[in-house]
Amino acid sequence: MKKSASIYWICQVVGWLSYGLTIIFFAYMLEKQLSLTFYPRILINIILGILLTHLLRKSMIQLSLRPPTPSHQWWKIFSLILFFSVLFSILTSSIIEIFRLFDSDREGPKNLSDHFTWSITSIVNNWNGERVNKRFLFSLILDTPIFLVWISIYVLWHYIEFTNSEEVNKVKLETIIKELELKTIKSQINPHFIFNALNSIRALVDEDPQRARQAITELSNILRSSIQVDKVEITSLEKELNIVKDYLALEYIRFADRLKIEYEIDPATKDNQLPPMMLQTLVENAIKHGLGKQTGDCLIKIISKFEQDKLVLVVQNTGLLQSTERDGFGLQSTKERLNILYHGQALFELFQCKPNQVTAKLAIPISIPKK
Repeated sequence: MKKSASIYWICQVVGWLSYGLTIIFFAYMLEKQLSLTFYPRILINIILGILLTHLLRKSMIQLSLRPPTPSHQWWKIFSLILFFSVLFSILTSSIIEIFRLFDSDREGPKNLSDHFTWSITSIVNNWNGERVNKRFLFSLILDTPIFLVWISIYVLWHYIEFTNSEEVNKVKLETIIKELELKTIKSQINPHFIFNALNSIRALVDEDPQRARQAITELSNILRSSIQVDKVEITSLEKELNIVKDYLALEYIRFADRLKIEYEIDPATKDNQLPPMMLQTLVENAIKHGLGKQTGDCLIKIISKFEQDKLVLVVQNTGLLQSTERDGFGLQSTKERLNILYHGQALFELFQCKPNQVTAKLAIPISIPKK
């Protein structure tokens, strides 16, 4: 608020000083020699201009005419302009008359400053209807455009300010919506993951209590990591791999020798940043469709590498790509999160790379780790 007020007063002073200097310039160009009373009259015009336009602004605020103004209210603005134009002419003429700042020849103006003044005393003492009307109209015609220019700049400034504030509010709203979408997606991912993990533990309770206890320990590690991850929007690949390894340890207890795991991790990629639970979702999907829906052994291979300006994560699983697999919740949430976070700069593909191998490939922009 203070900054806006400072800008307003700076514009007021600079604008009216520029007006005064412009009058002086053109007066000098036309007359070359100016009277001693010319400069005080210009100073009076500047001071009264600053005060009256400030009162005009206050009146607009009081009457709820501050831009953007509804079209049916514009007649009020023009009425105010006319009122303050008349008041400006009356006050300048009265002050000039009181302090006798007029030229020695009162019959006609000798310079441009006379075009902005007319004397109330002269009107009273030298009543001449035709002359008074002409001087009044002449003064009013020259004063009114000054206030029209001022009000035009004032309205334009507020329309630009209003437009900018609307754009800022729009960006803020979009940001809030994106944050809500991300939180919604993450809140859906965690129950999905926990449900699968609990199923793995349930299968071991009766068959092997020792392994069930081990599975509970693994799950507690995963839940601890999941709670921490839920508080951030981005994490390192190394932390994400730790969660994945805990999850695969649980799944290995469930599927035993049917599950084969291979890692091909470029050490340089471990510090790169990525959305939390992103790799976990791809591994879950590979387990679900590689082991859960098919018989026989399944090889899960996790690859991380750099390709050009992208971090590439690949999760491969043994099996055949089903038409419904692309529409699963986990993969759909992955696409939504990538679209929100990377604005189309990330790539996600799910395809049959070999007759008995499905590949999920994720490519995201390389990010600098936060220190």
